[in-house]
Amino acid sequence: MQDQPSSTARENAIALQKFGVGQPVRRREDDTLVRGKGKYTDDFNLPGQGYAWIVRSSHAHGIIRGIDTKAAKAMPGVLGVWTGTDLAAAGYGPFTCGLPLKSRDGTPLKQTNRTALMTDKVRFVGDPVAFVVAETLAQAREAGEAVEVNIEPLPAVTDAAEAAKPGAPQLYDHIPNNVALDYHYGDTAGIATAFASAAHVTKLDIVNTRVAVVSMEPRVALAAYDKTSERHTLQVPTQGVSGNKVTLAKILNVPNDKVRILTPNVGGSFGMKNVNYPEYICILHAAKTLGRPVKWTDERSTSFLSDSHGRSQLMHAELALDADGKFLAVRLEGYGNLGAYITGVAPGPLSLNTGKNLASVYRTPLLGVDIKTVLTNTTLMGAYRGAGRPEANYYMERLIDRAAAEMGISPLTLRKRNFIKPAQMPFAAASGVSYDSGDFQGVFNKALEISDHANFARRRKESRKAGKLRGIAVGCYLEVTAPPSGELGKITFEPDGSVKLTTGTLDYGQGHATPFAQVLSAQLGVPFDKITLEQNDSDLVRFGNGTGGSRSITATGAAIVESSALVIAKGKQAAAHLLEAAEGDIEFRNGRFTIAGTDRSIGIMELAQRLREGRNPEGVPDTLDVDHATKDTPSTFPNGCHVAEVEIDPDTGVARIVRYTGVSDFGTIVNPMIVEGQLHGGVAQGIGQALMEEFSYDDNGQPITGSFMDYALPRAEDIPPMVVGDHPSPAKSNPLGTKGCGEAGCAGSLVVVVNAALDALSEYGITHIDMPLTSERVWRAIQEKKKAARGFALGSVK
Repeated sequence: MQDQPSSTARENAIALQKFGVGQPVRRREDDTLVRGKGKYTDDFNLPGQGYAWIVRSSHAHGIIRGIDTKAAKAMPGVLGVWTGTDLAAAGYGPFTCGLPLKSRDGTPLKQTNRTALMTDKVRFVGDPVAFVVAETLAQAREAGEAVEVNIEPLPAVTDAAEAAKPGAPQLYDHIPNNVALDYHYGDTAGIATAFASAAHVTKLDIVNTRVAVVSMEPRVALAAYDKTSERHTLQVPTQGVSGNKVTLAKILNVPNDKVRILTPNVGGSFGMKNVNYPEYICILHAAKTLGRPVKWTDERSTSFLSDSHGRSQLMHAELALDADGKFLAVRLEGYGNLGAYITGVAPGPLSLNTGKNLASVYRTPLLGVDIKTVLTNTTLMGAYRGAGRPEANYYMERLIDRAAAEMGISPLTLRKRNFIKPAQMPFAAASGVSYDSGDFQGVFNKALEISDHANFARRRKESRKAGKLRGIAVGCYLEVTAPPSGELGKITFEPDGSVKLTTGTLDYGQGHATPFAQVLSAQLGVPFDKITLEQNDSDLVRFGNGTGGSRSITATGAAIVESSALVIAKGKQAAAHLLEAAEGDIEFRNGRFTIAGTDRSIGIMELAQRLREGRNPEGVPDTLDVDHATKDTPSTFPNGCHVAEVEIDPDTGVARIVRYTGVSDFGTIVNPMIVEGQLHGGVAQGIGQALMEEFSYDDNGQPITGSFMDYALPRAEDIPPMVVGDHPSPAKSNPLGTKGCGEAGCAGSLVVVVNAALDALSEYGITHIDMPLTSERVWRAIQEKKKAARGFALGSVK
């Protein structure tokens, strides 16, 4: 009835030590993905499928006077051509934003209620107005080019501040001055008093540039419709199948169970693929109408137009300090660019998230945020890695370095004087959230140590000998991860001896399979190599909030811990029966149920198999399987300190990052190798925005950075070797003590790269350049200072 293998117990303990929490276990999917054996949506095809081509507006703003599809419909291979009128007749709902945001006057966020295809106006270059489905992609493209769209052009506006002015072109009749949300947070009177009494006030006007997401895998979708079951199936890259299914069902106006979403491997998202797009409604409509599957694959040139963009804020930032450099208050006032339509979570990063993260690791008593989120004739805005966190950190850290220079205080000293201390935890921040843990001074000290900050002067001298400018910056950050949300943690003991974990988060590059298996193996003692992960089918994932906001390991980890406890409780009941003992005498450790004080035990895998064989009496569970979802998992507060050294060639303006250090507090780290990789990726994206990335429009709303010929991305040679370190303070808000890490690299790198470059340029008296710090911008700034210096010298002679 039971085994007694002491050797098995030892083997289990050794295996748990090797694959448990905290071990740098190699990612299980690497062999598949690195060797090109992954399966992405575009790799899948269905018998008889048609191919879709989207017809888009070439005008940034205009009235649709007519769409002639006659010629396109007559072309070879064409299966159908549809316009917005056709979709309107089908009764589909609009794309909306579900965030409960309110303006300062208490009115809710104004919705743009986007439809899949426009019928009245176009509002940005790339706005979908029709689509074609044909037997081949070439035929669909050719027919799409034959669709004649008659648009009466209207004046366009692309700048958020300009769009909010009286007399600017209006995108919607019901949204005056294009302001969809007039966001306000803070004690206005108290903040004004603090600034009035301040010994020093630092002020900065800052542009946070618009960036394109450019994930490795462009968007793609494959739609099918089953007439018998009246079910829509969409295979599409997402950040979570369950939540996207619910949203898609709402737009289609069908019950949730009439929609199925399948997501295979995903080649990156960074927030962009976490919403539904018009193209999906188009091909789902065509699949139902034609009675055959329909596939749409985006191209890089159109993805620059149709995928959501990130960042794009114009801010005036101010920091009030007393005579000793203690922070009294900080405030932001400015504009966030929503683009032409509001969908997904777009207003959140531009307003709420920026405010929640602005206070960072500092004892700032008062905080004020006044941001107008404004509609413009540009591509819609969305979440982008960090979604308000890097933005807020950028403003705060830029203010601190400028204040230090203006007050003649070391930037290191200024930060030290204002750190929240561990003894002050939990700390009620001025942002309205309460930090549960953190040793910000300790993280800071470690970053200075391992970056060899003390010997920077020697390295600067060496750069000068080589004719280069060298600067250094130290920057801290804190992130408020995604808001409270529950998560699925379904555990199934399969007949083949494997254990399947089903969760509502989704891996689109993070490497979930390995750390999730490490947590489950540590909790239940099941063999690491027997654990599989299911996240990709909405028919199997009954609940979930997807991956985003650095919440996955915390939310899913909590779900695994709770579900494992339920498995153990069921296992004790079953083991008591099989071992002929009282349930209260059963102990569980390292994957085995043992009668206390004896060597009589049974392993969890064998127990699951025995229960599967059946013939269990009443009161004994038939299975160890658990289908459990957690309640809300609170936000966590990952934080860190990054140090960058930048070398600039004054003759060309080229900036090169020559040293980089990042020390992090991610709480309990499940897999340090994966965490380090996440940090590297985030730093690389911050470097891209800081030095080269910017999506731009001309005065007519035409994109002038519509391809990789115009839009620069960092290459391997632009990314420096990184030294990383840890100084963890485990979170107290979840059972594992984890904190998010996926977006932290971006939050830390953006500002230290800029501040280090400005430190290098301080020799010329240059104190501010807006991102990106391209070689041209840096060179021009140097030339202007040289010219001014020459003019001053000539004036002195006269």
